[in-house]
Amino acid sequence: MTTERRDPAFDADERTSLEGWLEFHRQTLAMKCAGLTDAQLRIASVEPSPLSLMGLVRHMADVERSWYRRVLVGEAVPPLYWSEEDPDAEFHLNETDTWQATYEIWQAEIEAARRNAADFGLDDLSKGRSRHTGEQINLRWIHTHMIEEYARHNGHADLIRERIDGATGD
Repeated sequence: MTTERRDPAFDADERTSLEGWLEFHRQTLAMKCAGLTDAQLRIASVEPSPLSLMGLVRHMADVERSWYRRVLVGEAVPPLYWSEEDPDAEFHLNETDTWQATYEIWQAEIEAARRNAADFGLDDLSKGRSRHTGEQINLRWIHTHMIEEYARHNGHADLIRERIDGATGD
């Protein structure tokens, strides 16, 4: 699973720019996980937090699923990891959780997100509604939110990776 990260175009239109930055941040998270063992990817950041690189990827798979499947197209899909009983289940890892399975699920959700977004204009309202506000949301807002979500968690990933093996970088 080699990860190649591409800089977003410097002269792109709005949609291409938003999608370019979203891809950049998806690739950044993959880069932060590259070359580590399953055991390393399960290492928690700092006690008592269960935050880990594998947990972040599982979280982002659920976030992709929520915004691009449940909200954007109104698909009735259950969460991948979390539940009402355990809202942070994606971070509660055990020895049987593998990078291979986590990565494949995450990539499948990214592909579904790309496919669903391709059918909408930036100003088109979602078919589903936000579970937080009950409102319909346009694709522009969803893309922007996803860029923010990845950028924030990539900061966490930087610190976790440095703790694991000292690797730093953008």
